[in-house]
Amino acid sequence: MKNFLVQFFTWWNGQTLGTRFHTWRKGTKVGQDEFGNTYYEGGKDSEGRTRRWVIYKGYSEASMIPPGWHGWMHHRVDVPPTQENYVAREWQKPHQPNLTGSSAAYRPKGSLLGNTQRPQVTGDYDAWTPGA
Repeated sequence: MKNFLVQFFTWWNGQTLGTRFHTWRKGTKVGQDEFGNTYYEGGKDSEGRTRRWVIYKGYSEASMIPPGWHGWMHHRVDVPPTQENYVAREWQKPHQPNLTGSSAAYRPKGSLLGNTQRPQVTGDYDAWTPGA
């Protein structure tokens, strides 16, 4: 019962009932990634391409799509990583979750939310004043 209520009232937690119904009617499972996200395709989009979508395992977080699947989702490649021997490039970094809004979020030097002091003003900047 809880799973039904979660799907009915939340869009950010897995899939909604509308997505489940659309997937049941038109979706063909293409594969699954190492995070447990499941990828589907079926039907046509507004540009006439095959429609592709993902059902996330847990919270819907776009940064959880690995690089190989990202290319397939955005029609950069026609073959999904499950149908080829996809190997990540050496310069591709492993996934890090989006930490925005958390205590571990990036705070640059001088940020009001950071734990460092703002740099001293040196006097080499003149503020704009209207009419000047």
